Amino acid sequence: MRPPPDQPPRPPGPERPRRIHPPTGRGRVLLIVAAVVVFFLVTSLRGIASFYTEYLWYDSINLTGVWRGVLGAKIALALIFGAVFFGLVWVNLVLADRVAPAFRFGAGEDGFVERYQELVGRRVGTLRVVVSLVLAFAAGSAASGRWNDWVLFTNRVSFGTKDATYGKDIGFYVFTLPFVKFVAGWLFSTLIVVLIASAAAHYLNGGIRAQAGSRTTPQVKAHLSVLLGVLSLIRAGQYWIDRYELVFSQQGFVDGATYTDVNVRQKSLSLLMIISVTAFVLFLVNIRRRGWVLPVIAVGMWVLVQVLAGGAVPAYVQWAKVRPDESAKEAPYIRNNVAATRAALGLTKVTSRRFAADGKLTGAQLNANADTVQNIRIWDPARLQETFQKLQGLRDFYQVPDVDVDRYKIDGQLRQVMIAARELNRSGIPQQTWEASRLRFTQGYGAIMAPSNAKGADGSPVLYMSDIPVSSTNGAPKVDQPSIYIGEAQSGYVIVDARSQEILYQDKGGRTVYRSYKGRDGVRLSGLLRRAAFALRFGDPNPVLSDSIRPSSKILLHRDLQDRLRTVAPFLSFDADPYLTVVGGRLRYIVDGYTTTDRYPNAQIADTSDLPSGSGLRRRLNYVRNSVKAVIDAYDGTVTLYVVDSSDPLIRAYRKAFPELFSSVSEAPAELRAHFRYPEDLFRVQTAMWGRYHVTDPATFYSGNDQWNVSSDPGAQTVNTGVGAGSVVSTPTTGSQSSQGTASGNRIDPTYLLMKVPGDKQESFLALRPFTPASRTNATGLLTSFMVAKSDGSLEQFTMPPSNLPSGPTIAAANMSQDEKVAQLQTLLGQTGSELTYGNVLLIPIEQSLLYIRPVYVTADQDPKVPLVKRVIVAFQTPTDTKIAVEPTLDAALVDIFKTSPGTLEEPTGGSTGGGTGGGTGSGGATGGGTTGPTAAERDRLVRELNAAFDRADKAIRAGDTEGWARAVKEAERISRRLTTSSSSSGSGSTSGSTSTTTTPSNSGGSAGTSSTTTTTTTTTTTSRGATTSTTTA
Repeated sequence: MRPPPDQPPRPPGPERPRRIHPPTGRGRVLLIVAAVVVFFLVTSLRGIASFYTEYLWYDSINLTGVWRGVLGAKIALALIFGAVFFGLVWVNLVLADRVAPAFRFGAGEDGFVERYQELVGRRVGTLRVVVSLVLAFAAGSAASGRWNDWVLFTNRVSFGTKDATYGKDIGFYVFTLPFVKFVAGWLFSTLIVVLIASAAAHYLNGGIRAQAGSRTTPQVKAHLSVLLGVLSLIRAGQYWIDRYELVFSQQGFVDGATYTDVNVRQKSLSLLMIISVTAFVLFLVNIRRRGWVLPVIAVGMWVLVQVLAGGAVPAYVQWAKVRPDESAKEAPYIRNNVAATRAALGLTKVTSRRFAADGKLTGAQLNANADTVQNIRIWDPARLQETFQKLQGLRDFYQVPDVDVDRYKIDGQLRQVMIAARELNRSGIPQQTWEASRLRFTQGYGAIMAPSNAKGADGSPVLYMSDIPVSSTNGAPKVDQPSIYIGEAQSGYVIVDARSQEILYQDKGGRTVYRSYKGRDGVRLSGLLRRAAFALRFGDPNPVLSDSIRPSSKILLHRDLQDRLRTVAPFLSFDADPYLTVVGGRLRYIVDGYTTTDRYPNAQIADTSDLPSGSGLRRRLNYVRNSVKAVIDAYDGTVTLYVVDSSDPLIRAYRKAFPELFSSVSEAPAELRAHFRYPEDLFRVQTAMWGRYHVTDPATFYSGNDQWNVSSDPGAQTVNTGVGAGSVVSTPTTGSQSSQGTASGNRIDPTYLLMKVPGDKQESFLALRPFTPASRTNATGLLTSFMVAKSDGSLEQFTMPPSNLPSGPTIAAANMSQDEKVAQLQTLLGQTGSELTYGNVLLIPIEQSLLYIRPVYVTADQDPKVPLVKRVIVAFQTPTDTKIAVEPTLDAALVDIFKTSPGTLEEPTGGSTGGGTGGGTGSGGATGGGTTGPTAAERDRLVRELNAAFDRADKAIRAGDTEGWARAVKEAERISRRLTTSSSSSGSGSTSGSTSTTTTPSNSGGSAGTSSTTTTTTTTTTTSRGATTSTTTA
């Protein structure tokens, strides 16, 4: 309404704020979509960065084919199964809309449905697509996890062997059946989702009513009947597949198809398959009938048969027919299981030999096996790891994570050695800054090597490879490239070739030597995008912010051996124990790679409880092959996978899928192949199963009368005077995988030895494991057999005569502990306040006799607490008794028992020990450049000094001075060792000397008391003509 003309216009008021109207319709949808996209981009940015940087890493090592192969399989499965799922859901939702009734519910008839229809309206098509996409994305993502089944299915090969139940090639069960079973299960689950989604759509569209009366329209009934019929048909296909799955049954006495599976369950599955097909027909017939009577009948029949034929009847037959006569009924199926298990685990070619265990080994026979004796290991890897760390760690930022057993040509003779890498210890870096831990301290340095049979006069290892810079002596291989960027304990990333200098090492004088990385490994940080991507991946801004990084800098990833191998070949399993080698002047790790499956028909699932936690075989499996030897360069990270078993069908399939990843073993240098060994984890699995599967007769197998166990580990015994005088504490003997005594049921670890197996003409590098009769309480300690696994892949079993079973390792350890000389040793060394530890019990078969060897370690009560070998115990069971010797050296202990010895590498008279190098002549005359011993006059002087030392010990104990007594006894031991050396260095021919010192302080007659300390030195000399003489000095 306008104001009258005579009125002035209204003054302008304050400007009103504009009202911002929320977007409606399409704008609101776009805003929501944009918000969702931004949210997913922000939350997945780190994942995208990881995806991109992982591709860069694969590209840097020229293995993008593997990256594309695995990713391609995942994407293909996700797209195929996602598209099928989307199509099924979307088509059925469209169909539900098309057959919706034209007349909807009346007002108040169903308020929920009415509100849904008002809300959705014309947007039902968009809702249909969104629901289908969301469900399809979930289904496709789940299917992508089956990429390994897809790879094997599309690259399947023949095993060339048929199963005993259905006569089909083993490849059908390994390559084809798993993927077909997955597809059938996926289709069944998908159809259930489609059925539920379709029923919900029909309800929301008014085709299904909750009220009484006509609850469904004929169109809806027809739609749902077809879906139910297709479900029945798919279920029939699943029952057909389940018939073949019976070869993996675990319902009988053994795994695989047994009596009830073949004679009852197989027929039950056939019946269920027929009923499912019948149900399909009834669902289709039901389309033209009123009500749901026929489908209810079909489902009722299926449930009844499933309960009876699928559960009750097989259980009754097993109880009433099989169990009363189980051994006879299951005999053919036990035979199938034994044959399949032995084939699947590589146990079909085990060579069996008889071993007399007669205990008649003579000194001449011992000397004839000089190479075996001179390679008997007196160092346990776990104890030597501690010793290496204390003596050769050299800096806090170095660590010795593991010690490996190997063999090398030393001065032209094959010797068993202990070798370890000096890796970087990140926690020991002086300044815990980003620059120090990522740019400067980037590498370990060098290796440490010691002969397994040698020790210095003080009980320390004799080092053939040591120090910084690394030094090699005694003909040990030289190391031209000592830097270690890839190793067993190298975690996290480092950046190399930066402006900050990399520390190569610090020598003993404190001088720091720098050297930049020049290897092929690493991703170049050549631009801001790459630096930002790695910063996002690690959640660390320093790769972007640091001025020390230049375009030529490279980042090293996957520096842990196991991590690198799992990334390069995610379809293989790897051994828990990589071992270091020196080949061509470079440090290289060798890791055994395995192909495994649990799909070998009628084979027993393997017992993997004996494996260490880091083993790739610690999984469900009933087939395994050591098909690959993985070799990793410690400097530049180069990974080479050599196929050593080209007959394995699984590795043949993977080679088809990833041809650029594998190399033939013939391409490996001969020097490298010389260090291949029988894999430890495979030998653990095979020996764990062999105890039962060495028996082939079904009746004997069923009774279990001839079942074995791998011998229980006696465990280490530590005498710690800090806990209490003479107290004994059980501790592991062989590292993290070992046991803590027999009560736990843990088993002796495989022992690597360089020795001549009885019946062979030359030495072999092998793994050995003993067996004892099976017992629930582990109380049966007699030795029934031992198995050796040679580096050429052969397995040999040596079986004792049942009437003459010798003592096993646990009995041998008990005999050693109860021996009077061992008790005296415990008293002698325990009173000094040191910790005394009994090491591994080693079984050494020579000719037709057995020796048990056990080193004794002493760890001083003051820093550095270094475990040193102070005594060696030898036990030898003769036909009449068990002889036990306790001496400072293995050589002396052998002389004590056999009156002769071929010599060992112990106590060299030339060179330094305990952190240096050594060589020279062992106490038994093993040559190596030794020096001439003292003259006769000097030996007399040493005897007088020895008596004087014991006089001082007598006086000290009478005065109550235990510390003075300990010092005098220690001096007496030193003189005794010198006397032993003098004896072994004198005379013509080879000489073996041993000194046995028994010290017994005794107090009687009150405070004054008396003390008696005696020493006896026995020298056994073998002349060049074979005559043996013994001299005893008291």
